[in-house]
Amino acid sequence: MIAVLQRVRQARVEVAGQVIGAIDQGLLVLVCAEPADTGVQADKLIAKLLKLRIFGDAAGKMNLSVQDVGGGLLIVSQFTLAADTSGGNRPGFSAAAGPEQGRRLYDTVVKLARERHPRVATGEFGADMQVFLQNDGPVTIPIRI
Repeated sequence: MIAVLQRVRQARVEVAGQVIGAIDQGLLVLVCAEPADTGVQADKLIAKLLKLRIFGDAAGKMNLSVQDVGGGLLIVSQFTLAADTSGGNRPGFSAAAGPEQGRRLYDTVVKLARERHPRVATGEFGADMQVFLQNDGPVTIPIRI
C-alpha cells in the first residue's frame, strides 16, 4: 500500500462543485492499494499514520501525532501513486490494484480510521475530485507499507 501524508492547516475535497469532505488541522492522506495488499496493510497504515510524530510541540519540534493535536484525517483514494513513468511519457498504472480490490481496501482503510480516530472525512472512490489544501510546513511524507 502506498500513501502520501500531507500535514495541513485545512483541506477539503469537492466533487461536481460540492464539498464532500473537509478537515481543519490534520493529515490529508492519499492512498493507493496495490494487488498484493490485504487488510493487514490497511491496518498497518492506519496504525502508522495515527502515531507518526509530525506535528510541532511547544518548542516547535516534530514530537506530536495527529491524535496528540486532535487533528482530522481526510482520506482520499489516489491510484496514480502507483504510476510507472520508466517507459516513455505516458505513465502506466498496472501496479495499482484493480477497481474492485482498490475500493474494498480503501473502504477498509476508512473503516479502520473511523474506529480509531474521532475526526475522519473522505473523498469519493473513483470520482473526479478536486482537492484543496493548505500544506503546513510544508510537510509531505511518502509511506509504503
